[in-house]
Amino acid sequence: MSNLTFSGGRRLTSALLAFSLAAYVNPTPTSAQTAPAVAAVRPDSNPLLASWAGPYGGFPAFDKVQVAHFKPALEAAMAENLKEIQAIASNAQAPTFENTIAALERAGHTLDQVQTVYGVWAGTMSSPEVQAVQREMAPRMAAFGDQITQNEPLFKRIEAVYNSPDKKKLTPEQQRLTFVYYNNFVRAGAKLDAKAKTRLSEINQQLAGLFTRFSQNVLADETDSVMVLKTPADLAGLPTSLRDDAANTATARKISAVGVITNTRSSIEPFLTYSDQRKLREKAWRMFYNRGDNGGAHDNNALITEILQLRAERAKLLGYATHAHLRLDNTMAKTPEKAMALMEEVWAPAVARVKEEVADMQALAKKEGANIKIEPWDYRYYSEKVRKARYDLDQNEVKQYLQLDKMREGMFWVAGELFNFTFSPVTDVPVYHPDVKVWEVKDKTSGKHVGLWYFDPYARPGKRSGAWMNAYRKQERMNGEVNTIVSNNSNFVKGKDGAPTLISWTDATTLFHEFGHALHGLSSNVTYPTLSGTSVVRDYVEFPSQVLENWLPTPQVLQRFAVHYQTGKPIPQALVDRIEKASTFNQGFETTEFLASALIDMKLHLAGDQKIDADKFERETLAQLGMPSEIVMRHRTPQFSHVFSSDGYSAGYYSYLWSVVLASDAYGAFTEAGGPYDKAVGQRLTKYIFSVGNTVDPADAYRSFRGRDPKIDALMRERGFPLKGAKASPPATKKPATKKS
Repeated sequence: MSNLTFSGGRRLTSALLAFSLAAYVNPTPTSAQTAPAVAAVRPDSNPLLASWAGPYGGFPAFDKVQVAHFKPALEAAMAENLKEIQAIASNAQAPTFENTIAALERAGHTLDQVQTVYGVWAGTMSSPEVQAVQREMAPRMAAFGDQITQNEPLFKRIEAVYNSPDKKKLTPEQQRLTFVYYNNFVRAGAKLDAKAKTRLSEINQQLAGLFTRFSQNVLADETDSVMVLKTPADLAGLPTSLRDDAANTATARKISAVGVITNTRSSIEPFLTYSDQRKLREKAWRMFYNRGDNGGAHDNNALITEILQLRAERAKLLGYATHAHLRLDNTMAKTPEKAMALMEEVWAPAVARVKEEVADMQALAKKEGANIKIEPWDYRYYSEKVRKARYDLDQNEVKQYLQLDKMREGMFWVAGELFNFTFSPVTDVPVYHPDVKVWEVKDKTSGKHVGLWYFDPYARPGKRSGAWMNAYRKQERMNGEVNTIVSNNSNFVKGKDGAPTLISWTDATTLFHEFGHALHGLSSNVTYPTLSGTSVVRDYVEFPSQVLENWLPTPQVLQRFAVHYQTGKPIPQALVDRIEKASTFNQGFETTEFLASALIDMKLHLAGDQKIDADKFERETLAQLGMPSEIVMRHRTPQFSHVFSSDGYSAGYYSYLWSVVLASDAYGAFTEAGGPYDKAVGQRLTKYIFSVGNTVDPADAYRSFRGRDPKIDALMRERGFPLKGAKASPPATKKPATKKS
């Protein structure tokens, strides 16, 4: 699954968006050191304030960036944007789409570029100095966003355009954009009285500071905590590739040991899968799953309590029962009840499957003479043993055929077949780290430039964990064609001395997933940047990325790109068959660990203004749900950056499940036609899903592609769960009549 997607955006159409642009990417600090003061830089000498120059429509001058540039650049760009906003708000002419809505779209160009580079450093190049800037600027940026959304003359102009009878003369995209601006401003408190607006701004500033502290605490635990493997016995059970990775990490960190396991998912999960040392598995598991929950300076529990209370107060100010109702009002689901209904429908069969999986593992452990009860640190280890025994499938054997570079080439090939793109490496574009590489994307038929794709694949100190997509620049054509710039970011362990980086099947799936986000941005074909690319509602944004995962296991990809790292021979068909037979294996675990996080997220935000003890709430709610003791949440509450490092996925983590229902159902359109590379279905996918951004209602867009509403059936079959019937889910959703664009 992807982490957060971030788009550097100058369209500050809501206070919520304004500060989350900074907070989205800010789980990034590396330690609790006090940062030295950042030297002042004059705005006229600040490279961040210069327009992007060069070929390809220009690009970020990453090679000229210094941390000292960020604060003055943000200050100068915000001041410039406020002047632009004031000019729009004080325009003496009657409000029109062009002098109000389109003018807002053109405003903030400098700020957009500054925030983009600032976000890249916050997400991938953090340092104590960067963290200090974040802590200072996050509340100020929240206040800045409120200055825009609480500008009464500006809102009155937006409202006038929205309510004007002339609106029907606008193009459908212009009508949609007008609706989006109006709706975002209302949801950000534009209709509140002065007292309520003041309090709302105070809340937003407090939350921005808390989000920054939360994410910095998580990364501090990730960066500062490692598990040292002291003797060869500590390596027992680990495959050669994992031993090499651990040794390389020890060398890179200058630790005298046979290996080091870092506190990131990409290191911990393979160790839990293969290590024969149960005590070390438990140690690694506790290190990872207790991030943000260890007491002391980096503990997040008190912050969570504050965040939840402030969100509840803000929701009431805005006229919503809870934060969950506020967040879902602007989604496909529309209400928490609909999202809960979907999760509950899947929860019961998932938990039932976990009980079967645990029984199989317990029986195997007993057979091997291990007198144990399966614990969370045993699940992956014994699950892998059961997989090997039942399907003769060793994930480490599969890994020998999954070279990172070859998988990247496979993604490019799929993009060529489905979207008619070509990718060519370029060296005339500056990057922020030597690991980052850049490709130019063109239309395969016409040779027309489409955009740039940056790839930052490897883990390093100061880079947040996980995998995600960024949009450095959005596609638009308000005043001529503007091409997009996108990036994908991962945390693989770099091979030693140029050796190929081998990745797991899960990692390869995630790679395709994140590339799906990039293709969503690259395929964009809209006029206005606010509606461009991945700028869609929360429970729809993961749909294009989820659907692309389906192309990894296709024979066309595996036979050409899944080749052995030593022999170069393609993956044997017999091994592919075993992968296919095992495709529903362990789905109880995969589904339950996700749903536990999604349900806790939703229930926390449905609790209203209750004062929540996060650890207690998590423990008691999971017990009420019947959470199997052998599994924990994929993201425990004190480290749940999706939910507490910004408003991004708060009361919205369910959206991954919502989107995978769409993705499973959508892929069915290919299987029902000519197969995964059916040209006609592929063209419909581009036309109605990948290219339209937020120019149309997502439910309408899906129906245009599929000819009907989505059904849950395909998802249940994929995971091997029993079907209750042909019940449509997610349910068909339509905007209320009062919110039609």
